Amino acid sequence: MAAIYAWFWNERFWLPNNVTWADLADPAPGVEYPKARHLLSALPLALGIFAVRILFERFIAGPCAAIVHIQAETVRRAQPNAVLEKVFTSITKSPDSRHLDGLSKQLDWEVRKIQRWFRQRRNQDKPSIHTKFCESMWRFIFYLFIFSWGIQYLWQTPWMWDTRICWFNYPFTILTPWMFQYYTIELAFYWSLMFSQFIDIKRKDFLIMFVHHLATIILISFSYITNMVNAGSLIMLAHDSSDFLLEAAKLANYAKYQRVCDFLFVVFGICFFVTRLIIFPFWLIYTTMIESVEIIGPYPTWWVFTGLLLVLQVLHIFWSYLIARIALKALMRGKVAKDVRSDIESSSDEETDASKERNRERERERTSSLKHTTSHKGENGTNGHFTGTKAWGQNHNS
Repeated sequence: MAAIYAWFWNERFWLPNNVTWADLADPAPGVEYPKARHLLSALPLALGIFAVRILFERFIAGPCAAIVHIQAETVRRAQPNAVLEKVFTSITKSPDSRHLDGLSKQLDWEVRKIQRWFRQRRNQDKPSIHTKFCESMWRFIFYLFIFSWGIQYLWQTPWMWDTRICWFNYPFTILTPWMFQYYTIELAFYWSLMFSQFIDIKRKDFLIMFVHHLATIILISFSYITNMVNAGSLIMLAHDSSDFLLEAAKLANYAKYQRVCDFLFVVFGICFFVTRLIIFPFWLIYTTMIESVEIIGPYPTWWVFTGLLLVLQVLHIFWSYLIARIALKALMRGKVAKDVRSDIESSSDEETDASKERNRERERERTSSLKHTTSHKGENGTNGHFTGTKAWGQNHNS
């Protein structure tokens, strides 16, 4: 274990040339440098943040949802059936007609009853609008808080306006109490997202978000251990600047405030493009890849830190493509419609599919009613056909 410990914390990997751990272990009185053990405080804080989130969604976000007329829905659960449950877990879509016929014979159920079971089974796993509203409200509050707190402090720092200062006297950058708290809260929040991602709303970009959270945690940890906290604080601030706008747009969408939603989405898109495609690569990645090399020179951890930044930039480009596609569809349709929002949130797609399926089932029932009416009243000739057609028209209009 001692050999593994010594290999992992090799100074030639973590620190620039001519710097050792001993140089950072005994700072002057009143001076503190980041240490790896500080990061352990983020884990219990992550559990605390998760507990606060549960209480917030129940006692604050829930009543706020009721104010905008979003009520908690009671989902009708499917009848327990081992055969259908096995089929449901093995496929991603509804079974085709051949499988339906086979299940109908095996269970002695009507095909329509089996289709209804699959629809109910899918619906019981889908989060309601109420659930999504509460989740977005929690994220909106946190992102707004952490961005406001960060911009208030960093606005007064010299490296906010001259990124070269991030590397002056590196790695002997003094750790302030504010920087320690800022890093700890950010790291704890992303750890809480890692915990909760498996129980939150499933989205199309689940794997991408998992990679994003993991890269962010590693990036924050690396920048803290190697004392790149000045540059790291700017990177975190750039990411927080647009996240709360996206959650605000989602809240307006769930509350059916379409104009507010469209406006917030436009503001979010502009902020996202500016911070993720301009500021992040041309200022923050530039200072890490170019300015830091000019001042302190490259070393192994520098390569890891730069590589993680490039991974985030690839994700930024992908998300920018999704946002641009949503904006293009919005221009063509005149608003940010629900179905295009599925590019970011897959549940809306599922809700639309479920709604279409329910409509199709209602149409089949109406058609069945038409046939039944025609078969009984059509015996009187033309008058019976006219009566059956009139009844179908009434049902169709209703």
